[in-house]
Amino acid sequence: MSEPRAVKTVIKGRPTIEGAGVHLQRLFGFGDESAFDPFLLMDHFGSDKREDYAAGFPWHPHRGMETITYVLEGEVTHMDSLGNEGTIGAGDLQWMTAGAGIIHQEMPKGDAGERMSGFQLWANLPKTEKMTAPKYRDIRSDRIPSLKSDNGVEVKVIAGRFNGTEGPMDDIVIQPEYLDIRMPPEQTIAHATPRGHTVFAYVFEGSARFGPTTVDKGHIALFSDGDTLDAAATGDGARFLLVSGKPLGEPIAWRGPIVMNTEAELHDAFEQYRNGTFVKR
Repeated sequence: MSEPRAVKTVIKGRPTIEGAGVHLQRLFGFGDESAFDPFLLMDHFGSDKREDYAAGFPWHPHRGMETITYVLEGEVTHMDSLGNEGTIGAGDLQWMTAGAGIIHQEMPKGDAGERMSGFQLWANLPKTEKMTAPKYRDIRSDRIPSLKSDNGVEVKVIAGRFNGTEGPMDDIVIQPEYLDIRMPPEQTIAHATPRGHTVFAYVFEGSARFGPTTVDKGHIALFSDGDTLDAAATGDGARFLLVSGKPLGEPIAWRGPIVMNTEAELHDAFEQYRNGTFVKR
């Protein structure tokens, strides 16, 4: 018999300034990394004021983790210490595996109305993968399947599977699912979820009910274990990200953009960054 997931915790995003002065909402990542394992933090950036995002995220290092950037409006241009560069725009996604180490910058640019919005999610890497070679996977919007049901519910399948349709992201160690779900007022969906995986939903338009719990715009819901997730939009409709992944269950030593298993590994990483041996070629 299947067991529905229930809302375990609801968290409201907190205003945060990151990079060289980018205003955003941090949804989780306040020292609660074990609760969302294998995910470390998630940010929602969005503004029609250029001064809120134009300074961007100048050169900085990453090691031992992955960044997943999903753009709704505007563009993000990136370049790195290995000579890679590119731009993702509205509806596009970038999955960057930092692995053994990379130094890069991410610079946002607004659309014609100076609107810039999207999300960045950090995922941990297991000990066995932390020192792999860095790589990028840029997924353009036309490669992301979009499904629409008879009741008007629309689902973009970025990673994982929905109703038999698979997203373009595969071969990821945490076995992620990443869905962008838009629901008309009072409509419902039921979705099977892997038992034992961490599952959360971030509502960024309207509000949605998960079981008896209503989750409003700007809030993230972390769910208990189970096999299915039931959602219903309220009278305003809803749009939310539904994300899941297989927990790693490993020790975490984390400071800024570097995530290792021990404090000694963390110390070594920052020492290498200081002495210029951080990037492994």
